[in-house]
Amino acid sequence: MKSLPEHVKSLDPPSAARSAAHSAAHSESRPEDHSEPRADPRRWLVLAVASAAQFLAVLDVSAINVAFPVIGEDFSSASAAGLSWVLNAYTIVLAALLIPAGRLADVLGRRRSFLIGLTVFGLASVGCGLAPGLGWLVAARVAQGVGAAVLVPTSLSLALPAFPAAERATAVGVWTAISAVAASAGPVLGGLLAASDWRWVFLINVPVVLAALAAGVRLLPRPAPAARRSWDPPGTLLVFVAVGALTTAVVEAGDWGRTSPATLGVLAAGIVATALGVRHVRRVPEPVVDPALFRTRGFTAATLGLFCYFLAYSAMLLAASVLCSDIWGWSVQRSGLALAPWPGTVLVVSSLAGRVVRAIGERGAATLGALCFTAAPLWWLTSVNGEPRYAAAVLPGLVLAGVGTALCQSVMFAAAGRLPEDRISLGSGVLMVSRQGATALGVAVLVALGGGAHRLGLGTLRAGWVFAAVTAALALVACLTFPRREPSARASGV
Repeated sequence: MKSLPEHVKSLDPPSAARSAAHSAAHSESRPEDHSEPRADPRRWLVLAVASAAQFLAVLDVSAINVAFPVIGEDFSSASAAGLSWVLNAYTIVLAALLIPAGRLADVLGRRRSFLIGLTVFGLASVGCGLAPGLGWLVAARVAQGVGAAVLVPTSLSLALPAFPAAERATAVGVWTAISAVAASAGPVLGGLLAASDWRWVFLINVPVVLAALAAGVRLLPRPAPAARRSWDPPGTLLVFVAVGALTTAVVEAGDWGRTSPATLGVLAAGIVATALGVRHVRRVPEPVVDPALFRTRGFTAATLGLFCYFLAYSAMLLAASVLCSDIWGWSVQRSGLALAPWPGTVLVVSSLAGRVVRAIGERGAATLGALCFTAAPLWWLTSVNGEPRYAAAVLPGLVLAGVGTALCQSVMFAAAGRLPEDRISLGSGVLMVSRQGATALGVAVLVALGGGAHRLGLGTLRAGWVFAAVTAALALVACLTFPRREPSARASGV
């Protein structure tokens, strides 16, 4: 069994802002179009459907990590390496399929893809809850990853077009806050359910999926059919292999050994597939990842900024959790509650994000958020010691991190909203790959800083906070390169 706290091995942060992709910048990218789309009277219900799906995808990660030790007791004959795939299969498949699934959604239609993804996720949850053995459970977790990969790039891109520009930042804030609450509630809810039976951690998804499907069929808009486009099977395969192999190497390096032949071989395969993929997309007329995405204003900066941001985020979240559970000896449930002010602050600040963006612009809001986010690990570096001084030493950093999350993520994910209508889901998938890969890598870096120790000590956590401060500062640099908006454009909302 793994020695680090399992509830933080596969972090899926309040990344809810991921699909802010379809957000405010949409009007900014087309300044010549001054017409304002009519607000859909059902827009908040549509957002609720999208938010419910995202809530499940986030909750399932954080809750299963807490239930993992109980699953291990139920399958006591399985090896630790085999059990680890209950956690890692979802993470790897999700990362590997985000870009192909985003492209598929743009080709087949976001509404159809969303409903398919939700159905697959629900059926896979049933499979997990009824799994008679470890192999069945891992296979069902793979299927859950497939469903989530389809949901993630499509869900909010269906909802946000129903909102007028002035309300989109508020809608993104709601989305961010709901995902943050899911990430925070996961450890507590997972612990409560696992105390009865770990299978309920999966089966509790079913009624929510059914309700979301029923509402989605009635409420989700039916976009006009997109122009027919080729699928690019070779490029899709290369993307799948590249992202899947690189993620596998990062996730499994702790078990396989960072210099083991297995780790180095999978890493090499990922690098080769990446190089071949870059060569491929430059040569075919309709590649799975159009290089023109990165010529869209602000998209490259957002992709790099998100990568740096989530490197910091995952290391900070793991370090804060280890501090409470290992250094201070708190229970998993108490540690989860101790981290709740982070998503709680996201919940409050996200409701004000639209006003902030309208007042100081996207670049200003993202920069302010990145400054607060960088300040959080610096606060912990100067305040935390071996004594459990939560209110004075930890809480201020959690609040700073929450402010940064609410302001920074929304603007960075909004970059996909500048893309053409038939590239929005694909752009969201690219941004999500940046997030997912950085999340896994940030955890791996913090574990590596521990030098292979079974438990991370306070010295390792301090090194992790230095790493987080540096990478958050790099995200700040990316925010400073975002396009500057003119006051007239800013006044129209986000």
